[in-house]
Amino acid sequence: MQIVVLDTNALLMPFEININLDLALRGLLGDVKCVVPGPLIGELKHLDHKFSKAALELARRYDILQTAADGDDAVIEAAAMTGGYILTNDRDLRTRARSLRIPLIYLRSGNHLVAESVR
Repeated sequence: MQIVVLDTNALLMPFEININLDLALRGLLGDVKCVVPGPLIGELKHLDHKFSKAALELARRYDILQTAADGDDAVIEAAAMTGGYILTNDRDLRTRARSLRIPLIYLRSGNHLVAESVR
């Protein structure tokens, strides 16, 4: 089973572009388990975005993984701990993940997910 670490913009994705993350990830990788770094829960609580409440409810459906770091560092830490993919559209986070050889999933053409594996 593949692990997928979700970042904040991944949690907003279903509401911004109307994509079912669970179905899209299963279609891409097969059986997956999504996790959310704990600090992102606090980030979503304080985020000024029209879908932040819905994204927070979505995040709570997944396993919450406690990390020592915050923000993007928490996402990187969670991926390193689990050996999982990072799902993000954040360009800076994708660049960092590539440099650390962490596999990625991101939105392409605004409507479908693609996986980029380094393994």
